[in-house]
Amino acid sequence: LIMQELEGGDSGLRWAASVQSGQVMYPIYAYGSDAQKEQWLPGLQSGEKVGCFGLTEPDHGSDPGSMKTRARKVDGGYVLNGTKLWITNGSIADVAVVWAKEDDGEIYGYLVEKGTPGFSTLDIHGKFSMRASITSELAFQDCKIPAANKLPKVKGLRGPLGCLNQARFGIAWGAVGAAWAVYDWTLQYSQQRIQFGKPIGSFQLVQQKLVWMITEITKAQLLCLRLGQLKDEGTARPQQISMAKRNNVQMALDTARMARDILGAAGIVDEHPIMRHMMNLETVNTYEGTHDIHVLIVGRDVTGLDAFGI
Repeated sequence: LIMQELEGGDSGLRWAASVQSGQVMYPIYAYGSDAQKEQWLPGLQSGEKVGCFGLTEPDHGSDPGSMKTRARKVDGGYVLNGTKLWITNGSIADVAVVWAKEDDGEIYGYLVEKGTPGFSTLDIHGKFSMRASITSELAFQDCKIPAANKLPKVKGLRGPLGCLNQARFGIAWGAVGAAWAVYDWTLQYSQQRIQFGKPIGSFQLVQQKLVWMITEITKAQLLCLRLGQLKDEGTARPQQISMAKRNNVQMALDTARMARDILGAAGIVDEHPIMRHMMNLETVNTYEGTHDIHVLIVGRDVTGLDAFGI
């Protein structure tokens, strides 16, 4: 519900909170040592500390298992080399949860603190979307971290994918908030905008669009509610989370486009939030598993046949 309200304001604001909770606090809580939890969780929870999540790379997004970032074991710790891209909160983070491969070919998680020699960040500018959030590149060049900074309770892709499931659940709720924001704005606009001597909300085609929006928003909320109940019971499956993320983001994007249509030319100016939400949702549709990737995840679950890489 918090994510729904935050994204009703802006997707970038909700995403900053999603990263902090689902992708930084969660792996430390679920995979970290007691010392790591004591060091980082209180400050991250209060907001005094900021974190980021380093998984995506310039050449590997939907295929994280092919990552190139490496962690080489040395006396007293590990040396990281590689690059992560499209990282929210990257340049302002006090700690980065970074995923890298060791010599055994397995993926592990590491906590890299801001200011560590060999660790640098570069912000990405010129974004048309998610302008309210900071997006960065993380670079590691012979970056040595102590052995105590490795997450001890996870190995393999199960680690980062577990974090993505947390984030995707929040995204499914957040997308509903964006959809509601544009619906509510458009509803009020349709009641006030006069054409042919009466509000455009009195026209059948406009009412059809508004009814579609509120119906789909309600269905998406019910999907999230049931998924949350399953999550509380410990029975929610990753494929169900993929279904919710894919459906709700597509619904929100369709809602924003329909709202822009109702507002006409007014829909493209920043006096109204419609186009901002629409551009943000284009990014939400891509990150944490693209729309198509989630189709394949759900498709494999219902058919038992793997369409990845074909």
